Amino acid sequence: MADGTTAQPPPGLDLDRLRAYLEREHPGLVDGELSGELIQGGRSNLTYVIGDGTRRWVLRRPPLGHVLATAHDMSREYRVLSALADTDVPVPRTYLLCEDEQVLGAPFFIMDLVAGTAYRSEEQTRELSTEQRRDLAMRLVEVLARLHAVDPDSVGLGDFGKPDGFLERQLRRWSKQLAASQQRELRGVTELRDRLAAGVPTNGRVAIVHGDYRLDNVLVDQNCDIRAVLDWEMATLGDPLTDLGLLVVYWEGFSGIADNPVAKGVGPEFGFPGAREMLRHYAELNRIDTSELDWYVAFGFFKIAVILEGIHYRFTQNQTVGEGFEHVGALVEPLIEQGLANIPEK
Repeated sequence: MADGTTAQPPPGLDLDRLRAYLEREHPGLVDGELSGELIQGGRSNLTYVIGDGTRRWVLRRPPLGHVLATAHDMSREYRVLSALADTDVPVPRTYLLCEDEQVLGAPFFIMDLVAGTAYRSEEQTRELSTEQRRDLAMRLVEVLARLHAVDPDSVGLGDFGKPDGFLERQLRRWSKQLAASQQRELRGVTELRDRLAAGVPTNGRVAIVHGDYRLDNVLVDQNCDIRAVLDWEMATLGDPLTDLGLLVVYWEGFSGIADNPVAKGVGPEFGFPGAREMLRHYAELNRIDTSELDWYVAFGFFKIAVILEGIHYRFTQNQTVGEGFEHVGALVEPLIEQGLANIPEK
């Protein structure tokens, strides 16, 4: 720095330990002193850009402090990214996975820094033309359809999950995650969970599931082409309609919610196509029956409510890094209400 002081690395990133590890485990990857900065926008795993003055990469690690079991599995994210490298699903190139927590205090992995825009706000999406908004929405769906068309066995992911009983396990998992983080009363959450449990679909569909597929988890170039799909920590083998239901939640489920740091700037209210049109396009590419999609949308609302409650808990414990967390807790009950609206009581 100009005043002679040294810039401090962001929390969770010890650059000296990291450089020593990389020089030992991946000789030649870095050349020179490392710098690092936190990429804002993420609400789950922490994402940093690191560089040596010549090249730059991305480093991913779990959040600081309170971590929900299985929700921040670096090895799973690294494995699926590596497996998809030679498919038509755009992903960054991976370099290494470190499971030695003595290096940074948690497992981490390093991948390429891909050029592109992550659309995370109305300020960003308002710069797009009407044609660009439609193109981007359709391409978002097309990439998801390509992911669901990948044969897991063909890319070494045949054992990446247990498809049998997938939806029941997902509901149990997120119910347990809620119990691990919930420190306040949440109106309607027990009723939503019970309605979901009473109507779990049984259809036998199996695909590679991203688990958190949405616009701000992809990088987009100037032609509205998707250059990379990011944030794979919840990927598994399971029912692909869970990705579609969740995409509907992110696309339209936050409409009208004030102080929303999660999914602003997308959906019909911002000039994008509606979810129904996107689902029709998906069905043209993947012949999948979507007649039971309401259950998956309701489950998407439940899942996102649980995730945001976990983030709200970490915020109250001063265990978050970044901005916008103070508004997250207020989003949870409106999401629960919409989940109930999508799965009426029988």
